[in-house]
Amino acid sequence: MSTTTPAATTQAAAGATAKHAKPRLSEGARAERRLGLLLCAPAVVVMIAVTAYPVIYAIYLSLERYNLELPQAVKFIGFANYGAVLSSPYWWKALEVTVIITVIAVSITLVLGMLLAMVLHRTVFARGIVRTTALIPYGIVTVAASYSWQYAWTPSQGYLSALFNNNAPLTSQVQAIGVIILAEVWKTTPFMGLLLLAGLSLVPEDLQKAARVDGATAWQRFIRITLPLMKPAILVALLFRTLDSFRIFDNIFILTSGNNGTASVSTLGYDNLFNALNLGIGSTISILIFICVAIIATIFILGFGTAAPGSDTGRR
Repeated sequence: MSTTTPAATTQAAAGATAKHAKPRLSEGARAERRLGLLLCAPAVVVMIAVTAYPVIYAIYLSLERYNLELPQAVKFIGFANYGAVLSSPYWWKALEVTVIITVIAVSITLVLGMLLAMVLHRTVFARGIVRTTALIPYGIVTVAASYSWQYAWTPSQGYLSALFNNNAPLTSQVQAIGVIILAEVWKTTPFMGLLLLAGLSLVPEDLQKAARVDGATAWQRFIRITLPLMKPAILVALLFRTLDSFRIFDNIFILTSGNNGTASVSTLGYDNLFNALNLGIGSTISILIFICVAIIATIFILGFGTAAPGSDTGRR
């Protein structure tokens, strides 16, 4: 039978504690952290001042029965509005359409944006002209671009409709969603490419050359070197585009006005706020959209992480 001395037990416990204890920050690391907090403080204060009151007031309105057509019937009803929205088929249908548009549009935009970033990164001649031309779709105001897409698909008038025997895709749910996705991809691919180009420029060329010397193919270099080192840039690009696409409003509003089963959660909130003048239900939908956006952001950050593989995550 073996025995364990108190000294050995104490030493083992101390070793385990030291192993799991967080490393102490050096003076330089603490100074950098203080500087970072000071630099972020003005922006945080402005954001809180600008957004805190509207958000709090929207939460308050979502807890009331508040219709501008019936000002005398205002009443605090707690979470009844949330129950009404979450039990409504209109909300779930709009959420389904929103998720479909977001997933498909962001996936296609990511692939095309990566291809565009690689082309812009490797362009040797007339680089400035090529990059400026590629960014033209993103520079066009979304409403103006949406009207151009609407006209292009108008039977007997639009050139795209003429190519498909005067087809009217905006009158069919599936085809209308396809046109909306096409307009989103055309408009936002340059933005995705610009963000990915910034991450692509940070990939060391020496690593690419070393891998090429070792016999790695172009696909192997892309998978094993480029993508891992671009992880933070991909996270930022995907996060921005997903949140922006989930809140899609202008393209749908101009192209279909939410008709034919193409309403998103944002257009549903707009209809309740400005058409039905129901501030209670409209504010509830806005808060639910805010919650969905927060969940998406959390999933992206936890799923992708923030540091690139091989980077120095320790503190100096």
